[in-house]
Amino acid sequence: MIDNQVLKNKLEGVDGGDYGLYQSLKGEYDFLNQFKLIIHQIPKDPYAPPHIGIYLIQVKRNDEKIINFDISSKIQEIAFRDYLARKFHSACKEVSKGKRGTGFSGIITISEPGQEMLDRNCVVIDDEKIEVRCFIGLPALGRKIVVKIAEEMLFKELPQIVELALFRENINMEQLNQHIKTCEDAQYLRNKLDSLGLVAFIADGSILPRQSATSDQPLTGESVIPFISPENLRINVQLPHGGLICGMGISKGVTLIVGGGYHGKSTLLNALERGCYNHIPGDGREYCVCLASCVKVRAYSGRSVVKTDISLFINNLPFKKNTAEFSTQNASGSTSQAASIIEAMEIGASVLLMDEDTCAANFMIRDLKMQKLVKKEDEPITSYIDKVKQLYSEKAVSTILVLGGVGDYFDVSDQIIQMIKYKPVDVTLKARQICGKFTEKRMGEDPVSSFKIKGRIPLGESVNSLSEYARKRIYAKEVHRLNFGETIIDLTDLEQLVELSQTKALGYALDYAKKYMDKKLTLKKVVDLVIHDIDIHGLDILSDRISGDLARFRSFELAFTLNRLRGFKVFLKK
Repeated sequence: MIDNQVLKNKLEGVDGGDYGLYQSLKGEYDFLNQFKLIIHQIPKDPYAPPHIGIYLIQVKRNDEKIINFDISSKIQEIAFRDYLARKFHSACKEVSKGKRGTGFSGIITISEPGQEMLDRNCVVIDDEKIEVRCFIGLPALGRKIVVKIAEEMLFKELPQIVELALFRENINMEQLNQHIKTCEDAQYLRNKLDSLGLVAFIADGSILPRQSATSDQPLTGESVIPFISPENLRINVQLPHGGLICGMGISKGVTLIVGGGYHGKSTLLNALERGCYNHIPGDGREYCVCLASCVKVRAYSGRSVVKTDISLFINNLPFKKNTAEFSTQNASGSTSQAASIIEAMEIGASVLLMDEDTCAANFMIRDLKMQKLVKKEDEPITSYIDKVKQLYSEKAVSTILVLGGVGDYFDVSDQIIQMIKYKPVDVTLKARQICGKFTEKRMGEDPVSSFKIKGRIPLGESVNSLSEYARKRIYAKEVHRLNFGETIIDLTDLEQLVELSQTKALGYALDYAKKYMDKKLTLKKVVDLVIHDIDIHGLDILSDRISGDLARFRSFELAFTLNRLRGFKVFLKK
């Protein structure tokens, strides 16, 4: 390891030179025994994306100046690293003067965390050290190196950022402990759901509305209405740290969330779909949790589908198209939704979340009048309303469905919650009474055929990350758009993806998963093995290069991304 004075000397030697001369700075530097800076990779162009440059900051855990926490569980480690990532990001914003020069010149930053506590590789901890992986945009004007700004960034701003983010004296221990305890309590609550017969829980006092469609920050102000459970649905749970907590439990089975427009139905569902993650203190959804195996399903026309058995929902198509091995490069609303349900069940979903607004109307129901006009033999779609109860009785897959205009679902529901001015009311009994007043009802269609999920075996040669120039090409600039090889994977309908770092990690995971595609293992087994490897070795296992911009995803999102890769091929297990 070299003293930071050597780094200063190297900088002076490249002043005014071509940007490529920055490559000479690679190496390890001791900053007055406060921290070690490892310049691992420097972009060769000031316009190169931030993730290309890798700068590692390491501090010793046994150093009395450095913040430490006695980690005793994986969930504590994730919460601790999450807290440090947020502190470092906040310190960068406070200290760094930002863009100064060409491209990304002058920037010091770290992969930005959202409202969820995710397992990320921007902060890595082992028994001896804490390592922060950040981006430093070494400055240039055009391609000309500007050493004066570089020295200010490396020898003034960076040490200040490290002190603010990692030095014990600048850490609010009460805040850190609360961060970790909140994560542990949420995880405990989620793990408790199954034994309570629940699929979800929303604590009294939760703040569910967000600031806007583009901001995940909680809504503030006097107009915000805290969530309060109906008395007969209130559940009490004793948390390890937070004590007794009360809130609304949503039972297993079929649950409807109904009400007028703008009364909070979709807001509640959006909180539930994010309930597979733990949230930071102050988010408002800290104790709004759903089973980890919950999956939001919607219709999304135009997506690709490969050899998926959707015959339980769609059969007898014109021209005798085979729906037991359904493939298309341009799915309709109904076929895309049917495929997504089967794909979710294939990976092990136990709860399906749906919003009427984003579902295919003809997939969800055929009402009585339509049944009288169009005979069943002329309609290839078996509506979800006719399979939703069977889905639970046969496969123990619950459904939570937001509805505003289809009362026929009252007949097949176990629990009906009406949102009235953002307040939930249990209207199950009232809905039953309404149902009893209607003598003529729609006819049930196809109640007999059973759910059998066929195992699909992926072909590794169809997962190609190489560009037309035979170079690995995996990157993402948007949460729902992944560039992989020569294709762009549209992930718009994966509504439980919450951070760009997850999307980037999914790209590398697709490439990594090929090692298990031996023409014997099913897609579920392949996905499970990738997740197992991440559990054991961390996110770094996905790539042969060090990075700091990957975040943990679920098995569902990995499988769904593969399913949306155009050109992906599978064959059915015999």
